[in-house]
Amino acid sequence: MKILVTGATGFIGRYVINELKNYDCEIVATARRTENLPEHLIDNGISYIPCDISEDRTDFFNYLSKPDILIHLAWDGLPNYKGLFHYETNLPVHYNFLKKMIQGGLRHLVVAGTCFEYGMQSGCLSETLSTEPANPYGLAKDVLRKFLEQLACEHPFVFQWVRLFYMYGEGQSKTSLLSQLDKAIDNGDEVFNMSGGEQIRDYLPVEKVARIIVKISLQNKINGIVNCCSGKPVTIRKLVEDHVRNTGEKINLNLGYYPYPDYEPFAFWGDNSKLRTVS
Repeated sequence: MKILVTGATGFIGRYVINELKNYDCEIVATARRTENLPEHLIDNGISYIPCDISEDRTDFFNYLSKPDILIHLAWDGLPNYKGLFHYETNLPVHYNFLKKMIQGGLRHLVVAGTCFEYGMQSGCLSETLSTEPANPYGLAKDVLRKFLEQLACEHPFVFQWVRLFYMYGEGQSKTSLLSQLDKAIDNGDEVFNMSGGEQIRDYLPVEKVARIIVKISLQNKINGIVNCCSGKPVTIRKLVEDHVRNTGEKINLNLGYYPYPDYEPFAFWGDNSKLRTVS
């Protein structure tokens, strides 16, 4: 079995690649440039193919070694969720690429979605809820999914939309909450400025996210939208306090320094009932 991973050099992609190494499959990965790859991604068992998905070409499927499964993780511009480029540029580029892959012969597509598709809905969010995206990133992903669902009506293929919630781990964006916290601790700062911390979210370590993505990809009985989440609500304050405790260091939390984000609801987490049926 040949599995292609786009976005392989990104935060999630590198963990998905490592997880796939545990299975008997041929791994192919794309990167805009294959020279000077990060050292942890250099592996003789992985084929890296230079590819810019925005290129105007029709032979993507053949060029990318005719994979049996495509795990599509690529997406530019994060963690800027409000940029109009998400639907003005990214959306058409990604749809055209994926459409050409399907038309070329791909029969199993796995795409990373986002909990931002749910918009400002609060509480426990299940896959059966209607989407109401409230920022450009969530809107672009939501429309991409709907485009692909319609494409599957014309060109049948196995389609799995892994709706990602929050995650943390080594290699995450330097602007993420825990990355900034780690930097403050490493710098010996006495105080860490943050929001009030009472907002409720759903977090998983990125290693587990990668295991979930691969597990979903290697079966075809549970398809469509699948929430990738813990199903366990946690306050941001507790997440931060637990992280500090695990480091063994001490730092004072300056709660309420930053306002709460206006592009997401105050309290939401995922329903992982469907995910638990994946075997």
